[in-house]
Amino acid sequence: MILGVPWWVFAMILLIFVSGYMAFRGMVAERRMEQHFIEQEGEVYMERVRKGRELKERGKQATDE
Repeated sequence: MILGVPWWVFAMILLIFVSGYMAFRGMVAERRMEQHFIEQEGEVYMERVRKGRELKERGKQATDE
């Protein structure tokens, strides 16, 4: 063995790095999903605002005539 260190110590160190990498990938994927959800909800909100403005304009035009 290298410097008298057992093989399982190297295996544990490798597993710690693999676990960290997988946690990082999960965090990035979660952030992407969250951003996608936020964009969808923002689009729903903006559509509601557009419809409200449109209804307001129609009401204003009806009273002007």
